Amino acid sequence: MTQAELEQGVGEILIDQASLQGRVVELGAEISADYAGRDLLLVGVLKGAVFFMADLMRELTVPCEIDFMAISSYGAATDSSGVVRILKDLDINIANRDVLVVEDIIDSGLTLSYLMRNLRARKPASLEICALLTKPERREIDVPVRYVGFEIPNRFVIGYGLDFAERYRNLPYVAVLHPDLVPSAT
Repeated sequence: MTQAELEQGVGEILIDQASLQGRVVELGAEISADYAGRDLLLVGVLKGAVFFMADLMRELTVPCEIDFMAISSYGAATDSSGVVRILKDLDINIANRDVLVVEDIIDSGLTLSYLMRNLRARKPASLEICALLTKPERREIDVPVRYVGFEIPNRFVIGYGLDFAERYRNLPYVAVLHPDLVPSAT
C-alpha cells in the first residue's frame, strides 16, 4: 500500500502526531509518579497497543517489564461479539506484581472486562488500566480506567496502532476511517 493509498483511507484527523506525543509524555510522568519505588509490569493488548505501549514505556522512569496478550472478540465484525478468546497468554507470572494493562481503545468494555477478571484471578498486587482512547458513548460495561489518553466520539478510528482490516496501523496520528470504507454494523 502506497502512502497515497493509505491517506485515501483517512476521513479526518482526530488527534495529530504532536498531540499524541504530548499526551504520552504526560501519561508517562503520571504513571512514573504513581509507581515510584515499585517495579511495574506493562501488559500490552495485541496488536493495537504496540505503538502506544512502546512510546509510553520510553517515558517511564520506573523499572518496568513488558508482556503481551492477544485477545479476540471481534473477528471480522466491527462490533464486539461478547465472546472473548485468549489467542496469546502472558509468559510472565503476575502474582504479587504491579500490573498496568495498556490498551489502544476501549469501546463497549466487554473484552476488557473479561480480561480484567481473568488477570485479577491471577492475584496481582495491583491491576490498573491505561488506555490511549476511550469511547464513553459505546460503553456497555463500566470498566474503571486509571489512565486515559483521549476520549473520542463513537467513530471508527485508525492509525497509531489502530487498524481497519490490518491496515493503517502505521499512520502517525489517529484519524476517522474514510466514510466510504466504514463497514456497516453487523
